[in-house]
Formats: sequence, C-alpha cells, structure tokens
Amino acid sequence: MISVFVAGSRALSRLNPQVKERLDNIIRQNFTVLIGDANGADKAVQRYLADREYHHVVVYCMELCRNNVGDWPIRPHGADPRCKHDRHYYGIKDSAMARDSTCGFMLWDGESKGTLTNIITLLGSGKKILLYIGPKKQFFNLSTFDHLHQALNANGIKDVSGFLNSLGIKEPADQHLPFVTTL
Repeated sequence: MISVFVAGSRALSRLNPQVKERLDNIIRQNFTVLIGDANGADKAVQRYLADREYHHVVVYCMELCRNNVGDWPIRPHGADPRCKHDRHYYGIKDSAMARDSTCGFMLWDGESKGTLTNIITLLGSGKKILLYIGPKKQFFNLSTFDHLHQALNANGIKDVSGFLNSLGIKEPADQHLPFVTTL
C-alpha cells in the first residue's frame, strides 16, 4: 500500500481549496497518510482528514502526541530526555516518516527549515514529492534535486545551494535521483 508523508510549516494552519483537493486525491486512492503532531500544517491536515472520517492515518510523535485529532494509531519515538525540544529533536519522528513512506506531500511557507529538511531527506531516498509553496500558491512535482532547485528558483531563490547552506541544510552529492511513485 502507498503511504504518503504529509507535513508542512507551522505557519500554514489553514488549507486552501487546492491543498484540500490534493488531500481528497489521497483519500480517493486510499493511501495511508503518515502525519506528525505539530500545530500548523500537521494539525490542519489532521482536522481535514478527521472531518472526512478518513481512517488510514498514522500519527508520528515523540514521547507524547501533542495533536491527534482523529484518535488514529500513533508511532511514538524516543530521545535522550536531556535533548532540547528543537527542530532536531522532532526531526527524529520526521526521519521515521520519511523512511516509512512511499512519497511525500509537503506544504512549505517559504521559510521552514524542518519542511525543507524533510524534502531533502525524501529526495535523498529517491522518493517523489508534491511540494506546495504557500506564499506563491504553486505546486511542484519533485523527484530530483534539480526539480527542487527549479521550484525554489521559480519562487525567487536564485542561489539554492547557498540558501540551503545558510539554513544548515546539506544536499547529498547525487542530485539526479529517479521518480519512484506518484500522488
């Protein structure tokens, strides 16, 4: 069964009709949705799926789930209790979702390091992504790092490698990965 890692920026807490239409495509195809428990996009997508009484959802969280709107099964993850609860801490569950998924649907606000890290992780694993860039209200199909560069260029980021490096995000050396699946 196809599983879609759905994630996005905390700043994107409302879903527009175009994003809802893509989620409806996922529902119609009966894909399993792997989603995190953060406020923002995660919670908005959870709310949408719960409103549609969609059952093929698994919520990934750290020790305790912050949000599980549909009371779906959870996949809790642990970390050293002394760890700061920052992007790297929550990145543990994100890495698991990237590993467990077939493909991704990322909702990006144009700034979130976490969402970009998820995109890089998925592309590095050879997984296709549907990327929605909120400020421009545009969708991009990504299957290679070249596609990511084109999407970011189209949104005004000319030096993509420099931009990613400034955020502390590293791209893998192999930037020509093939398509794996489709949404």
